[in-house]
Amino acid sequence: MTEEFFIAFGDEPEPRRPGRPAQGRGPRQRHRRRRNRTVLAVMLTLFLLVGVGAGLYLGYDKVKGFFSTPDYTTATGTAEITLEIPVGATGVQMAKVLKAKDVIASEQAFLDAWGANPDAAKIQPGHYRLRVRLSAADAITMLLDPARRVVKGVTVAERLTSFEIYKLLSGKLGLPEADFKAAAKDPVKLGVPESWFDRGGRKVTKSIEGFLFPDTYEFAPDVTAQGALEVMVKRFLAVAAELKFEQTVRSGLKVAPYEMLVIASLAQSESGTAADLPKVARVAYNRIFKQKAGVCTCLEFDVTINYWRLSKGLPRKPSPDMTSAEQNDKTNPYNHNVLFLPTPINNPGRAALAGAAKPAAGNWYFFVAVDKAGNSAFSATYAQFCRDNDIAVRNKMLAVNSCR
Repeated sequence: MTEEFFIAFGDEPEPRRPGRPAQGRGPRQRHRRRRNRTVLAVMLTLFLLVGVGAGLYLGYDKVKGFFSTPDYTTATGTAEITLEIPVGATGVQMAKVLKAKDVIASEQAFLDAWGANPDAAKIQPGHYRLRVRLSAADAITMLLDPARRVVKGVTVAERLTSFEIYKLLSGKLGLPEADFKAAAKDPVKLGVPESWFDRGGRKVTKSIEGFLFPDTYEFAPDVTAQGALEVMVKRFLAVAAELKFEQTVRSGLKVAPYEMLVIASLAQSESGTAADLPKVARVAYNRIFKQKAGVCTCLEFDVTINYWRLSKGLPRKPSPDMTSAEQNDKTNPYNHNVLFLPTPINNPGRAALAGAAKPAAGNWYFFVAVDKAGNSAFSATYAQFCRDNDIAVRNKMLAVNSCR
């Protein structure tokens, strides 16, 4: 092998010519050639070793990167960004969000850091202020820091009308109240299905009232008025689906779901306790759909008059202060004598929707609040209603018995 190696560099013997004897070389010439060959071998060996070493050195980072997980080293001063961790996101889904924003170098680095941090699973959905090019471990630490969350939280209580909700959201989100009113003009564009406005042939007034579900919301930092209302409508539809509201109303009560949404809003306003919600819903349902001789074919709910006042920018008015003219005002489509209201009168919560979908069993047509705990007495006859009014007077819930 060695001979073949050096032959390649010109040390091969001269070919013999036929009939001519081989010419030998002298000892001095052979020694010189051996020495030159040795020097050349040493130089080639050194060259190969240096080349291999340089290659290994220069390729170290690439080899290292091939066999290890890429991860950034957190540095100060990198750009700040805002991103959203979706509701129900897993560690893998979070890693994808962070990698897409260049917060982390690799998804695997995040998953490795996730496994090493027992608190990682406590990361909450929402919007966060982070920086780009963080180590995966530091990214998790920041996501666990409450101060990093960008929160625009708003709690919308039951019984609030759409007008009151616009004012609340305007103050909390820093958006003009007029933007909410403008966005609400077309509830279908906000996500309310057309089917919800089916009233069995009756005149329909498309309104967002009733569809702004009361709950606590965390809105995006850049949310618009339309976007905020869309979120609330989406929540309403999700709750209605969970309760199977539409199917239950159509099959059990044989009426359009919108009618029972109106009744849910009445129950939400008139009930003093959660237990009374399905009972008030039954009274309203009986009044509208189970009319009885001797009972007014009207609702006689003063809360409807207050809804009309609020829609005109006027304050609520206590029932004892309402005049007969206000109660019977024919220009008011929500007056005391109306049977079918044009729209709901507020935005009912889950319990009120559930109570309207399945009203309590009873032949009641009257009710009155009888104690300061908010409980009401329910009756099937006017005579019993009057006796219940006496209890309300004794408990100072009424100044006088209106039956007398």
